[in-house]
Formats: sequence, C-alpha cells, structure tokens
Amino acid sequence: MHLATNHDEQAPVTNASNDALAGTAPSGASLSATDLAELMASFNEVTGKLERTHAQLRGEVRRLSDELREANEALQRSKRLAALGEMAAGIAHEVRNPLGSIGLYARMLEEDLDDRPECRGVATKIGSAVRGLDAVVGDVLTFAKEIRVRPMPGDPLELFERAIGACRTEIDGLNVRIEIPEDIAFEHDPGLIHQALVNVVRNACDASRASGGSAICLGARKGSVDPSDPDPIPGVVLSVRDHGDGFPPEAIERVFNPFFTTRAAGTGLGLPIVHRIIDAHGGRVVVFNNDQQNNTGVRPEPVEGALPAPLGGATVELRLPLRVAKVSPEIVVRAGSAPSGSARTEDMLACEGSR
Repeated sequence: MHLATNHDEQAPVTNASNDALAGTAPSGASLSATDLAELMASFNEVTGKLERTHAQLRGEVRRLSDELREANEALQRSKRLAALGEMAAGIAHEVRNPLGSIGLYARMLEEDLDDRPECRGVATKIGSAVRGLDAVVGDVLTFAKEIRVRPMPGDPLELFERAIGACRTEIDGLNVRIEIPEDIAFEHDPGLIHQALVNVVRNACDASRASGGSAICLGARKGSVDPSDPDPIPGVVLSVRDHGDGFPPEAIERVFNPFFTTRAAGTGLGLPIVHRIIDAHGGRVVVFNNDQQNNTGVRPEPVEGALPAPLGGATVELRLPLRVAKVSPEIVVRAGSAPSGSARTEDMLACEGSR
C-alpha cells in the first residue's frame, strides 16, 4: 500500500504549470498561438473585472465615509442647536416680561405728554425701541419652540400671493415676477411655509434694494429634495431670487447658523427658522449665488419659458417633498432635533413609486 506524500500530490500540478510556461500542453502537445491568445485574453478580462470591482468598492467606501462624516457633523450641530435653543428660550422669556412693562409705561407717557411734543417724541422712540426688541425676542422664541407640522394639499401660487401680500412694505418700489411653468400640488403646512417664504422674500427685497436692484423673482418647479441622492425623492422647488450683491463666499456655509447675519440690522435668525421649518417637512434649503453653482454641486436645471437668472444676486431654494411623511397625530420638531418626518416612510416610498 503506497501513501501519497505532499511531494507526490504537488508533482502533477508543478509539471502542468511548467508545461504551460514552456508553451506545451500537459500531454506534451504544443500550445498553439490561438490557445495562448485566448488564455491571455481570459486572464486580462478577469484582471480587468477585479480592478473595476476594486475601484467600485473603494468608491463606495469613500461615499459611505462621507455620509458618515456628514451625519456626525449634523448630529453635533443638532446637539449644539438644542442647547442654544433651550438657553435662548429661557433668556427670551425673562426679557419679554420687563419689555412688556416698559412698552406699557411708554404708551402711558405718550398719552400724558400730548401737550409737550418734544418730550412726547422721546416716549415714542422708547416705544419703538421696545417693539424692535420684542420682535427679536419673538424670533428667538420662534426658533426655540417646537414646530408642529399639519400638512394639507396646496399649490405654490397661493403661497406666493400670500407672501407678497405680507411683504407689501418691503416690496414697495420693486418689480415682482412669478414663474410657475406647470401646475404643482404638494402637501405642506400653509402657516409654516408662509412664515418661511415671508422671511426669504423680505431678505431678497432688502438685498435687492441695498444694491440698487429693481426686482425679485419667485419661482416653483418640479424637482427633487436632494439632487445628489442616488434615489431622489420627488418634490417641489420653491425659489426666491434677488438682484443684490449675493453672499460673501465665507458666509455661504454659515447662513443657517443662529445669530449669523450679513446685514447691519437683523437678528440672524431668519434663515435658521426657515431651515427648521423645511427640515420639519422632510425637505432641505439650498442657498447659492446666481453666478456660481449651488451647494448641491450642480446648477439648477433651466425652466422652459423662464427668464435667465441675473448675473448677480443670490437664490434661496426651498426643496419640499410632494408628500410629507405622516406621523400621527402630527410631526413635531424641537430646536436642534432631527425632524420626526424626515425619515423615508412607507408614504414617502409610495410617493416615489408614483413617479
């Protein structure tokens, strides 16, 4: 009985390998040029597939790493905003009470000083300053309070007309153009989206007027919540475009930070409040200068029949899903928290399947 050793087992393999390297078949027959070409072609094909697979895996690892980094940054930002919101709300409540008393006394002084115009003017200025401070406190409380989304169907034109009506004073002297190339119906909370649009329209009016611009443009088109998403959620893009000087490059990434502002006057809470409202709807806010790419990395697709964008100025896009993810009984978002309705639910998937 003969037991094969490792040497015996490996010998045929070694011989076959040597035969192949020597250009001969294991049986001793010659390996033709055609056979050798096919062998090399097969080898190259397998090698190419492995290289492509490796490149795809490396790309996927980079993408997942980027997503993880962005998610961690968003989480840290949410924690900071939550702490800031709680602190600001406490301070605002403490400030509002004495402000109310000061305003009351100022009005009483105005009434008592009817016969002394100079002194009455001082009381009037006090009352005006109190109203300005009260508006700041109101913005802080709005930023810090819970946002409750009660979605219902609506259309962009009605939202634009309401926002224009609420901003008549700021719009006075400017031309307003509305561009809606097609009928669009989508779910939203009318009160909250109205508040967001009013904030954005007022900013656009101030920017246009400060640089001598003469117009602002409000537009709506079908699009997606995030164009960079491999499986984008269908939505509506509400845009407000001004003819101002645009944002300084260093300010683009900071415009959503609370209390950051590029204007001489203002609380710096307008766009952060807009950001929270759109977040609560499961959407996102995009800000870019009209002569540059937006911060999704791509220029907005041209709208058929729309006038070209001005070279200067900036655009704010409110990207909203066509259907708001439903959370019973309503979607609630606290300052700095992730929106309850931002996750992709069965309702959102059903919306995607209807594309």
